[in-house]
Parts: sequence; C-alpha cells; structure tokens
Amino acid sequence: MKRRDVLTLLGATAAAWPRIARAQQDGRVRRVGVLMPYADTDPEQQARIQIFRQGLADHGWVEGRNLRLDVRSAGPDITGYQSHVRELVALAPEVSLSPNTIFPQALRDATRTIPIVFVNLTDPVATGVVSNLARPEANVTGFMLYEYSMAGKWLSLLKDMAPRLAWVALLFNPDTAPYAPSYVQAAQEAGGRLALKIATASVHDPAAIEPAIVTMAGSGDGGLLVLPDVFNTLNSAATVALAAKYRVPAIYPNRFSAVEGGLMSYGTELKRGYRDAATYVDRILRGAKPADLPVQFATKFELVINLKTAKALGLDVSQQLQFLADEVIE
Repeated sequence: MKRRDVLTLLGATAAAWPRIARAQQDGRVRRVGVLMPYADTDPEQQARIQIFRQGLADHGWVEGRNLRLDVRSAGPDITGYQSHVRELVALAPEVSLSPNTIFPQALRDATRTIPIVFVNLTDPVATGVVSNLARPEANVTGFMLYEYSMAGKWLSLLKDMAPRLAWVALLFNPDTAPYAPSYVQAAQEAGGRLALKIATASVHDPAAIEPAIVTMAGSGDGGLLVLPDVFNTLNSAATVALAAKYRVPAIYPNRFSAVEGGLMSYGTELKRGYRDAATYVDRILRGAKPADLPVQFATKFELVINLKTAKALGLDVSQQLQFLADEVIE
C-alpha cells in the first residue's frame, strides 16, 4: 500500500473515532425496532437490513456491543402485519424503522412516543403519515421515494418504448397502496398529452394479476404501469412472467423487476434509503427529535431497459432511448 493511501485510511479512521466514542461512552445497549414487509428469508429484505445495519455501524452502533436490532417481518402474507406492529411497540425500542406506507402508518397509529423513521414511501403528506415535509411534527420522519407526477414520466417512457400503445392500465392493490388514486389522476392528465387512455387494474390478491394483464393483452394495443406498492414488490416476479406470457409492454418502478425480465424500469435504488435511514436513526439515538428532521426526497433516478425482453415483444428500442438508459440488459 502506498504511503498516501495509508495516510488517507488513517485519516478516515480517525474521523470516525469521535462518532464511535460518543456511541459507546455510556455503555448502554440501544434498542432499534425494524418492521419489514417481506419474509425473513427474502434475499432482498436481508440485503436491505444488512445495509441499514452497516450504516448504523458506520456511525458507531454495533450489534452485540451497544446496539440491539429487533426485526419483525410481515411477509409473505402481509395481511397479518398488525400483530407484528403490536409486538414491536411492546418491545419499546428507542426508534423504529419501516418501509412503504401502510407499515409506518400502522406504527404511528400504535404509538405517538416511539420515534419512527420511514423509507421508500410515497407522498407522506397526502397519505397522512406526516403533516409537513420540512417540519414533520409528531414522532415520524424519513425518506420518501416518489410523488404523483412520476406517473407521467413512467407513461412517457413506456410510450417511447412502444409507440403504438393506446391504453395503459395502472396495476396496484388498494389495500396496500391507498395513495393509488392520486397516481391515477396524474396518469390521466399525462395520458391526454400522450394520446393514451388510462385504465386501472385494481387487484386484491395475486390470483387477480393474471386476469388484469389478460384484459390489456386482449386490447392488442395495451400496456401496463406497475405502481410502487409493497404488494407489487412482493409479486414482481409473477407480474413480470405474466406480462411476458401475454406480450404486454410494462414499466416498473424498481430495477429488480427489469433484472427479472421486465421490459423497463425507472426509479431510485431502494437500498439507498436504508443507508440514509441509518443517519436519521443515529441522530435520534443521540437526542434529535423526528419533528426537527425534515422528510427527504430521493434525488437520483435510473432508467433500466431489458433489450432481450424488448426483442421478444417485437419492440425496436431506439438509439436515443438506449442512450438515455443508465443500464441496458442484453
């Protein structure tokens, strides 16, 4: 290792010492609760928790030394999540972390004293999770993903990919995506500009996904916009397979859907939110109040195109669209 590299490493380590020392100075073990929507064995969930765990360690909070993580998983059947909420609140963690919308909502309804940090949430003001983005008030703050105008961006990209589209259905579960009507309204406004008619594919269980996609396939010129929704995340692989089976062009909000074989995705990296959340949890453990920590919005979005899927659908992906993509899967 070069002398310059050694000095850089020593400098970075020294900079971290004050944070670690402050985290360990009183000898207490701090308790952090985590409520997740997926199964314990889900690789994606395990990766996100590990990123959160590493983020805390970077701030001096290390499991087995001065930190205890209490993780509760609602999946794969998320309908029973209320029991996990009650269990987690009963443990009285000093701060809790939870993604999506319905889980932070449930935690907030169960406690007004335990600080809650959310990640990957859609419009927390419209859904009533917080009252103000700059000063969230109460005991909840965190990091949001999207606001409703994203529907127009998704539709525009899908239309660029498949110019012959005349219809696009928005796929969501109203039980897990109570904010969906606002996306539908934004999509309808954008649809007028893009010469697209907007339909809704409102489904309450996985068995309803296939009939919804069949309906769009039957029109001959239909496409699918998969909304950001924990239900859609849990059923991403099945949705991707069905869209391919019935030859329906679809756009997704998450990169992993394109990696699984989805035509295209546009959104932010979900794991990034867990790194960011660790900074807020650290600040709260050191005495900050959620009301003083503004809700932050994702700033980096990535377009991923699956050329293999496009070819299977008979779509000719323009060079311009490929140039705009952050990642092209061949």
